[in-house]
Amino acid sequence: MERTYRFFHPLLIFVVSIIALGSSLILYIYWYMEVSSGIKSVVRKFNLNSEQILTAHTWVVILVLSVLVGTILLGLFTIFVYSQKMVQLYRLQHNFINNFTHELKTPVASLSLYLETFQKYELPRNEQLKYIDYMLVDVQRLSGNITRILNLARIENKNYTAEFVWLDPAAVINRFLKNNGHLFQNCKIRVTNRLNRSHHLRINTSLFEILMMNLMTNAIKYNASQTPTIEIMVKPESGKIVIEVKDNGIGFETSERKKIFKKFYQIGSSDDMSAKGSGIGLYLAQSIAKIHKGRISASSAGSGQGATFSLILPLPKERA
Repeated sequence: MERTYRFFHPLLIFVVSIIALGSSLILYIYWYMEVSSGIKSVVRKFNLNSEQILTAHTWVVILVLSVLVGTILLGLFTIFVYSQKMVQLYRLQHNFINNFTHELKTPVASLSLYLETFQKYELPRNEQLKYIDYMLVDVQRLSGNITRILNLARIENKNYTAEFVWLDPAAVINRFLKNNGHLFQNCKIRVTNRLNRSHHLRINTSLFEILMMNLMTNAIKYNASQTPTIEIMVKPESGKIVIEVKDNGIGFETSERKKIFKKFYQIGSSDDMSAKGSGIGLYLAQSIAKIHKGRISASSAGSGQGATFSLILPLPKERA
């Protein structure tokens, strides 16, 4: 099967098609030149009127043929690129489905085990509370995964109805951390506000909180330390406000810097079934940043060196 695939690989077919088309053009030009030369010889031999016989202009025909062949080549190249992107997207989606299924099955299996334990045994109250805490964690994990999928659908369909209001991003971040502190109990979080005055941006609160939640959970999920540390800094930068989220996690290589924002992409091989998460968190965050007329950039000193995600939002000119 593998051997057969090599012979029918899209790249090989594309190269063979170009060679065949180019060879056809060369042969046709050669044939046309030979025929034209033969006709000219006949015209000279029998002293015929060349204007009545040789009405076609050789180089015009060759030029038209070249343009047509060039157009065909461009079409072939476009189809090839499109097909390769479709294959890549299919692989990413396949990887996403497998990993996301694992993300759903693991807490479901865990919940099933705890419920069976409650069904079979009479446990003391302290044991019950311990298992209930475990179950709540699994429920939160399930809820988070389902929420991410629903948010992806909402954003891609532009189905977000909450209004944009003028808010101070630093205040929004502090309120977000206060309301969701229970989710980050095992983390060390520090917020630094370097804005010399209060700045207001047009912010969709619900979307902005989804963005922050994805950056925070990403910093915790891809972290091997016992105490994940997250430093959030809000600072001005030439007509912009930059919100940096820096962690002490596993980091990433420079080659991964742009890829991590692609839909379904996960660090590592596209066939790596041990990859964490669903591969849509950072894609969602970048999409929300664009809705706010901004963008997110990422940097890391390398594997094991932590990562920094910078949300860059433009200040309105009249308010900058």
